[in-house]
Amino acid sequence: MRGCIIPSLVLAGLLPLAAGAQPSAGPASAEDAAARRQQAWEARLAEKNPLAVGAALDAQGRLWLARVHERRLLVSHSADAGGSFSAPVAVTPQAEAVTADGENRPKLAVGADGTVHVSWTQGLTKPMSADIRYARSTDGGKSFSAPIVVNDDRQIVSHRFDALAVDGKGGVAITWLDARSRSDRTANKSPQTDVGLYAARSADGGATFAPNRKVAEHSCQCCRTALTWSAQGPLAFWRHVFGRNIRDFAIAALDGGPVLRVTDDEWEIDGCPHHGGGIAEDGRGNLHIVWYTDGARRKGIFHRRVAQTDFSKTAARREMSAPLALGDAARQAGHPAVAAAGDRVLLAWREFDGRRFSVWAMLSPDAGASWGAPQKLAEAAQQADYALPLLDARQALVVWNAAAEGLRVLPVAEAKP
Repeated sequence: MRGCIIPSLVLAGLLPLAAGAQPSAGPASAEDAAARRQQAWEARLAEKNPLAVGAALDAQGRLWLARVHERRLLVSHSADAGGSFSAPVAVTPQAEAVTADGENRPKLAVGADGTVHVSWTQGLTKPMSADIRYARSTDGGKSFSAPIVVNDDRQIVSHRFDALAVDGKGGVAITWLDARSRSDRTANKSPQTDVGLYAARSADGGATFAPNRKVAEHSCQCCRTALTWSAQGPLAFWRHVFGRNIRDFAIAALDGGPVLRVTDDEWEIDGCPHHGGGIAEDGRGNLHIVWYTDGARRKGIFHRRVAQTDFSKTAARREMSAPLALGDAARQAGHPAVAAAGDRVLLAWREFDGRRFSVWAMLSPDAGASWGAPQKLAEAAQQADYALPLLDARQALVVWNAAAEGLRVLPVAEAKP
């Protein structure tokens, strides 16, 4: 598998070298490099209070929050848009290595019946190895079921970057990036990856899951996946490897059908950029996608609307808007996310000017036909998470966590058509 390349957009969020640390004086041996990878992985697993959080709105407009504290995954909720939160409830009975970074954070979804669904990635002992975990609460978040491992192979390999969606009628879907077939390709010299997109489905509200299903081969290795439950069922959105090594984005229905390319940036890169995308469906059935690219055709972060499409057929008709550029490239705009409810669509992203992080949002009142002006919602002086947009018929919010300022729930002003 090719390595994971971290571009400047991500480097801007990394911590500086520890006091007294010195850069490498020269090339290291393979053994030294492997030892450093193992040390870095173990340090990541030991992190007790990472910044990345998960968030969701329920049918009553309450804000639900998942965060890691002292290696425990905790869930709480707020009825006043983040002014106060309920006492946190542990999802994990014992401390475990819950991954919570920008691209790989805990996920939350709340069904119409009030069931709270949580998925996350649990780091294992080997570098980049992990399992996908899931638990649910059927009593309004007062307690959670015993966590299960969703990936149905038990190899100590990479099962990471999960996404979660529910349909409100007992359907639960989880997707993730999976390297279970790597052991079968030790002699593979192809530039394509040996990581694929896998999915698991539940039809009984998360009580049981059907066997895993491979959705696609040759995905990018370390970019977050995204999932939305559309009128046609759950649709996955992820960075795929097309041809020899073009890393653009694709959509596929979990119920079956082709992998449909929905970006044409022609980004050829021999490694993963750690920069996934987002997807949401509006009330008209249009899909809204956001992504980052450094491709030959365009560079930066973008939004695109994909019209109603039958994703189960090879000859599916794809009517897509031109990419809409977002943010300021000079401030390293990156890591966009999207939410939709009815005719309203909310975009959010993070920027960094070399000194401070800032979080931005744009709101459309008419399913992406027009947009309000970009809104700068807040700044952070130190480390800061990516922005999480949340939207329902009553409110438009962005959840943003920062090391110095703490968790903030930021209202977004309504946009006029």
